[in-house]
This record gives sequence, structure tokens and C-alpha cells, in this order.
Amino acid sequence: MLGDEDIMSLAEQVSRVPALPGCYLWKNAAGEVIYVGKAKNLRTRMRQYVTLADDREKIPLMMQVVRGFDYIVVDSEHEALVLERNLIRQYRPYYNVDFKDDKSYPFIAVTESDLFPAIKYTRERHRAGTRYFGPYTDSRAARETIDTLRKVIPVCSAGCAEWRRVRRMIEAHRGDEDIVSLVCATGGRPCFDYHVGRGPGVCVGAIAPEQYARSIRAVERFLTGQRRDVVNELVSEMNEAAEALDFERAGRIKRRLQMISDLDDRQQVEFPTSVDIDLVGFYREETIAGACVFIVREGRTIRSVEFILDKGLDVEADELVSGFIKRYYDETADVPAEVDVAIDLADAELLGEWLTEKRGRVCRLHRPQRGEKHRLLETCERNARHALMRYMMRTGYADDRTNQALLQLESALALPAPPMRIECFDISTIHGCFTVASMVVFTAGHADKSQYRRFRIRTSTGEANDFASMLEVLGRRYAPVRMADERFGSRPDLLVVDGGKPQLTAAMTQLAELGLDIPVCGLAKADEELFVPWDDTPVVLPSGSASLYLIKQVRDEAHRFAITFHRQLRDKAMTASVLDEIEGVGPVRKRAVMRHFGSMKRLRQASAEQIAEVKGIPRAVAQEIFYMLRAWDVRSGAVECGAPAAESEGGGRRAAETETETETAPASDGHHKSAPFVHKTIE
Repeated sequence: MLGDEDIMSLAEQVSRVPALPGCYLWKNAAGEVIYVGKAKNLRTRMRQYVTLADDREKIPLMMQVVRGFDYIVVDSEHEALVLERNLIRQYRPYYNVDFKDDKSYPFIAVTESDLFPAIKYTRERHRAGTRYFGPYTDSRAARETIDTLRKVIPVCSAGCAEWRRVRRMIEAHRGDEDIVSLVCATGGRPCFDYHVGRGPGVCVGAIAPEQYARSIRAVERFLTGQRRDVVNELVSEMNEAAEALDFERAGRIKRRLQMISDLDDRQQVEFPTSVDIDLVGFYREETIAGACVFIVREGRTIRSVEFILDKGLDVEADELVSGFIKRYYDETADVPAEVDVAIDLADAELLGEWLTEKRGRVCRLHRPQRGEKHRLLETCERNARHALMRYMMRTGYADDRTNQALLQLESALALPAPPMRIECFDISTIHGCFTVASMVVFTAGHADKSQYRRFRIRTSTGEANDFASMLEVLGRRYAPVRMADERFGSRPDLLVVDGGKPQLTAAMTQLAELGLDIPVCGLAKADEELFVPWDDTPVVLPSGSASLYLIKQVRDEAHRFAITFHRQLRDKAMTASVLDEIEGVGPVRKRAVMRHFGSMKRLRQASAEQIAEVKGIPRAVAQEIFYMLRAWDVRSGAVECGAPAAESEGGGRRAAETETETETAPASDGHHKSAPFVHKTIE
């Protein structure tokens, strides 16, 4: 870590940085560049790092290893953005957003510098005089696109031996291209593609450079999604051939038009207007993320591409999205009129200027909030999630992270072995009423829902008392009879209580009375700190680490499970205490009302007229139900009709969130079965 002298030295150096636009490069002790950023004012921006005024979670962790920096001054913030991309490409810094797979992606290339340009599949992107289209993340899709395109518009393939022979002849006789065409026409060898209609006949002088150039322009328009122009030209050629009674040629063109129509029929999304947009969706996990780009041209989705990024929940969403846009559009020359993302970016205007310069026409960043674009963006995010899940399954990422998490917890909490069985407890109550506790179990880092248990707290204090509730539930769980019960599973390697020092003290007190030596810690939500018995200073797990992610997942699952059970009890109690007290509402009408509305929440939100619509409920009875529900809301302290009151569990009061009340059993393949668990409730 940086000492005080190092920090002061670094701060003094930053104070001498000019207050001008530019890029800064943070370096570690080995002199390696670990982060590249841009700034409108270098001194102000870099000072936020050394004073830790930047509120991004990764900054304190990064600054622990920073030992120096460089900076480059430019004339404008726009130039800084361009320079930033070049520096990131050069140094590949660890803390910048980049693609997870360090590989080149497939492109479709057209060798524009040749007299007779050819099309090819390639992974290189450094040749001058060649135009690249992509990137594609599916090599097969790129090859199939070339194959289909050459059926529609016959052009030469860069892999054709005869095309390469003609190219060598042209290079050897610069200025005499007409003679080369004549030689090919009289003594050239026709290639196989020419025989089957995919080649234009350059090898036998069957096409002039001017006519071939029109075909190449059509190919490039097709690859950029401008199919309407290509279709119109083919229709015109077909009509001309039909008028000239050249029905064989007209038939060939008709088949090409049918191929384009078949491509359009496979599109799942169409816009009512002809728009050229890219929609970029993301799905983030702890340290990686999936990105999906839907490429829409002339109102049709012509393709989608998927990427895995090396940053996830460990960076802010703004930084992840902005970093990906810079990386992706630095790779591709196909820039649309609009790029849609799901969040508002702080540097959206600057990115728009950069994209506009690359495109040569206006390009803007937009956040759609309704309509077809918003719906398609949600679909894009789902595809990003599936792409990430496939990557994690293929690489075993989840298992590696779980193993890391268990080993990190063993070290951080001074455990004798990795905690293969973790039990976590949480308390949920509302003003001391309907107090319940949950116990969730994680085995080998994964939720073991068959071992979950829930408890009704018997201690009546008249108010919320997490300390007393925790004493009771731990006393019942770890009583000798429970410890000997095989249905409760084996002895835990780590006990986690949701809360800070009070909850940890309750756990230690109860375990001491029972004579049990079980490693225990308390997780405080405020700063995600772990309180341990052997140190007054809480343990702080590194931000973005696998161990912190696992321990938070355990805590959140315990909270969710407790909230679910708490609400079930409240709804049942409310049903019994309200509907059963109303004159004229017997078991039959009670079932009819509950069947109609499905839950007490919906019933509480209903008007008297809506209740009267239930079959078999007279209007007078409906009015009585409505007034009784309002009176119950007042008694229970609900803020408004249908709004749950604040709940207390773990370390304090939290607003109740909507949770799913049916637990599903994980199948062996990682998916969920439809059969619900029957959870054990300990009275």
C-alpha cells in the first residue's frame, strides 16, 4: 500500500500537472501502465484519484498499487478521447474495460485498392487499401454471409487462385491494364466460381473494370445494410433482361432477389420506419459482463454480435458502457446514425462527436425509455445474459470463482479450512409482530435449498428486538437435539449472522452457552464489513473479490427467505383477522374473494365496486369488506393502501421488496424444476 510519504509525493507531483485537456496513465511499481483515462482538466481529474474523492469502488484498490504516472497534453477533450483509445489499445491496462477474450474477431474485407477488388474472410485489420466490415463474433456467420452475398452479386474471392494470377499480372504491368484484360480474354483459364455463377469472369476478361466497380459498390452497400438500393438495381436489371427477351439472365436475377427476400424473412424485428441504429445491451456478473449489439439497418436487424468483457459489477455501469462503446467502435467502421443504450452516459455528447467524426455524418447516443427501441433493447440485454451464461458454462468460470471465494474466506477469517458449509441467519419483523427467522445453507459455495429452515420466534417483547430473536433462533438450531438430527445436515464450517456487533454478540453468547465452537462472523450492510470475535476492527474484503460476492449472496438470500416467510404470515393473519370478522362472509365467500384477487395485497388495493364484481358477493358485503380493510390499514400503521410498512431484520430496518414466494429446486443441469420445495417451519 502507499505510505504517507508516497501519497504526499504523488499528490505533490499531481499538483504540478497542467490544468489542460489530455490523457493520464497510472503506473505500478514495475512501471507498467495499469489504467488510462482522459480529462478536460488533467490536474483536477488526477487529484480526485490521489485524494480518493472519486467514489468508484475500484479507485481505492487501484491506488494501493499506483507508484507513478505519465500524462499527455492535447488541444481538446475530443482529441483526448481519440488518444485514450490508442493508448488503451497499446498498453491493454488491467483496470480499463476490454474484451475478455484476447483474440482478434472475424471481419469481412474488400480489397478496394485492387483493380478488381476481392472479398474475403479475415481476422487481420492492418492492411491499407482494404475496407473491413464487422466485427463478427461467429466465424461461421461471417463465412455464410460471404457465400450468400456472392450468390446475389458475383464478385471474386481473395482465395481464388485465378484471381491471384490476374492480380499478379496487373501489378507486373501497371498502366497496361487493358492489355491484361485482353490476354485474359484470349488465353485465360476460367475458375470454378465463374462456372457456377459466383464469379464475374475476371479470369477470362468477361467483365470490364467499370462494371466490376459497380458490383463492388453494391457489395459494400449490402454489407452496411443498405439492401434497398441493391434490390432496386437487381429489379431494374431483371426488367431490362426480360424486355430484351433474355429470360435466362432474368431468371438468374430473380433467384438472387429471392435469396435477399429469404434473408429478410428470417429477421425477427422490423421497425415501421427505415432507421439505422445499433442497440447495445449488457448483463453484468461480479467481474465479467456480457455485451450484445443488435445492428439495425433500414429498419431491419441484419445481425447481432456478442462479446464478453473483463469488467462487471466491479466497475460503475457508466464506465462499463462507455468503455465498451469506445472499444467496439474503434474496431468497426460501420457507425450508424444512432447508438441506443440503457443508461445516460456522462460523456454521451463527447462520444457522439467522436462517432460523428468516424461516420462522416451525425451520430448520437440515445437512451430509449419506451416504444419499439426500448423493447428491442431489453431483448438485447437478455441476449447479453445468455451469452455470458454460455461463456461461464464453457470456461468453468463459476466453479473457479467459487473455489477462490472459499479460499479467500478461509484466509480472511482465519478459518481452519475452507467453509464448505455456510449457514446464515436473518430476522424479519414489523414492530415486534410476526417475527420470524430464516436459515439458509450454502454447500461448496452454492445454495442448498433443501437445507433451508424457517423459524417462528416465540419470544414476545412487544417491539423489534433482533438480539433476543437471534438468541432464540440460534439456541433452537444448535440445541443438542437439532445437532443430532440428520435432517438439519452436518455441523457448519462458518456461521454468518446478518448484522453488526449486536447480532455477533448474540451468536457468541448462545454458542458459548451450548458449549459449541463454531466459527462465526457478522455482516454489516452499511459498509459490507465482517465483524469477527477475535478482533475489534472489522474485516474488509476487497471490493470485487469472489469472497465478498459470495458472502453478500449468502446474506441477501437469507434476507429474501426471511422476508418471504414474514409476508406469508402477515397475509394469512390478515385474511383470518379481517375477512373472518365481517358479518356475511363465510368460508365460501372468503374463498371466492381470495380466488378472484389472488392475494391480500390485490384485495387491499381494490375498490368497493371491484370487490362487488366477485360472484356471490352482495354490494353491501363488498362495502363492509372495503371499510374493514381500510380500518385494518390504519391499525397496522400502513402508510397507504397496498404499501407494506418498514421491516426490521439483521442489522436494522429496511423497506420490504417484492419477493418470489415459491422456492424452486435446482435441477442437475443448473436450471430450475417446476416442483416447489416444502420448506420446514420450526414452530
